[in-house]
Amino acid sequence: MTDSRGAKVADARGAAGTREPPGRIYDPNCTRCPRLASYLAEYRARHPDCWGRPVASFGDEAPRIVLVGLAPGLNGANRTGRPFTGDYAGILLYETLFRLGLSTRRVSVSADDPLRLRGLRIVNSVKCAPPGNKPLPEEVRRCNAYLRAELARLLPSARVLVALGRIGHDAALLALGLKRSAFPFSHGAEHRLDALSTPDATLYLLDSYHCSRYNTQTRRLTEQMFHAVLARACELAELRRRRRA
Repeated sequence: MTDSRGAKVADARGAAGTREPPGRIYDPNCTRCPRLASYLAEYRARHPDCWGRPVASFGDEAPRIVLVGLAPGLNGANRTGRPFTGDYAGILLYETLFRLGLSTRRVSVSADDPLRLRGLRIVNSVKCAPPGNKPLPEEVRRCNAYLRAELARLLPSARVLVALGRIGHDAALLALGLKRSAFPFSHGAEHRLDALSTPDATLYLLDSYHCSRYNTQTRRLTEQMFHAVLARACELAELRRRRRA
């Protein structure tokens, strides 16, 4: 059966504000955002053995769940080349994915370790590490063309998008060509995306606070809260995974 949802996303108008070659989801040499390109060039000069470039998505090529993050952490994914690898946010994320049977290991160490994701793919709203971990609105918009192209490719299999934080939430809606006002962000919110659903498969967007050090240390986001959102994503995606203690 052919799923038309990917075509709907690919045809969405005004989603990115820029024109990107069809199907292009990643460019390791992208310099479309001058501030970010300069920041990474300086980083590579200081740390020539680190990645220091746009970070590609990671995970299942035909996922049931797509996790939409913010941007690579300077000393995490920007250093290692894999999303949520090498920084504090990845500790809770990969532990939770492992407990739900979505990851083969509890800890993501490096881009070339044996860890694999099952039924889930991690994408970011912005592929380059921004100063202070805060991308500018225009940088989110420029990078959205890549997210839109990737979601168009993933939606035939995906059943649930999980947005980490408001920026991930807004970037996902922008990439899908949907209005933010119709889908307000709040932790634990569950949105039916009927415009991109089919009679045989409903597409959902779930919201979670970002699993950042600040959010977890201040208890804005607890392990139980985060686990509950991702467990619900598994239910909606009809993933029957072995739960681990």
